[in-house]
Amino acid sequence: MSNLSFDVTEEELRHEFEAYGEVVSVIIVKNKFDGISRGEAFIEMLRNSDGLTAVPGLNGKILEDRAMVVKAVRNWSELRKYSRSRQQKPHKI
Repeated sequence: MSNLSFDVTEEELRHEFEAYGEVVSVIIVKNKFDGISRGEAFIEMLRNSDGLTAVPGLNGKILEDRAMVVKAVRNWSELRKYSRSRQQKPHKI
């Protein structure tokens, strides 16, 4: 998910998703240099069907003055591909 407020907490995200089922983990993606949120997160739910129900239910919902963008990741290889594509490449000087 993306377009999160930089101030949103893992507890707030867990609360939003628990309305759709049991949440296994919440990970807010942070900048590796300063630890500040990048406005993105990954939510893992116990049942795939609960996660798929949460997507349309939460996509576009306002949380801390920002409309969340919620998408489903179908499998872990897709998640790894997404993670690699989002990494910044070093600049040549």
